[in-house]
Amino acid sequence: MTTVLIADDQPMQRFGFRMLLESQDDMTVVAEAANGTEAVRQVAAHHPDVALMDIRMPGLDGIEATRRIIAAGARTRVLMVTTFDLDEYAYEGLRAGASGFLIKDALPEELLSGIRAVAGGDAVVAPSLTRRLLDAYAQHLPSAPPAPGAPAPTDPRLANLTEREREILTVVGQGWTNTEIAERLHLAESTVKTHITRILAKTGSRDRIQAVILAYDTRLVTPS
Repeated sequence: MTTVLIADDQPMQRFGFRMLLESQDDMTVVAEAANGTEAVRQVAAHHPDVALMDIRMPGLDGIEATRRIIAAGARTRVLMVTTFDLDEYAYEGLRAGASGFLIKDALPEELLSGIRAVAGGDAVVAPSLTRRLLDAYAQHLPSAPPAPGAPAPTDPRLANLTEREREILTVVGQGWTNTEIAERLHLAESTVKTHITRILAKTGSRDRIQAVILAYDTRLVTPS
């Protein structure tokens, strides 16, 4: 059973989410919150598997609430759900530690599958945001990439990766799916999953989205 916290300042929105989630045999809503401060408190009290987190809420917003939840070491994974399809929200939310980002006009089945994916340790980003989100890293990376032919600086977060794991992290950062990695690198899909699990463990990444962020931050991947 996947336990869920709903954080949204609109009572009708919370009611709609609750009705949808509790119609599922594998989900239950354990708490609600009308602002970020309450969301942080409810996560600490109930330890839900997933927090559905609105961004624009009075007082403490969803991004800062997410940052505090992650900093506290909570096992809860955050799926941000918002009306606002804006790149800066997606970027800041994922940097704060969210495992996914969906727009409120997503279909009910997309929301449900997103919750299940995030609860299972995967990550999800609204298709309309994915490419733009990756391109946004060009504006946030701190320095220029090394000159052609120059050795890339070694980041300590990559130090324990094997050459194969570094290769797979690179293509994950480029947006390849597990199936594409398996086909193009001539590996079994189960082997790809094992490599990704090891990459997450070795780099301290919570999920695939955080691994993508790492690939950009360490210049394994640069925007085209």
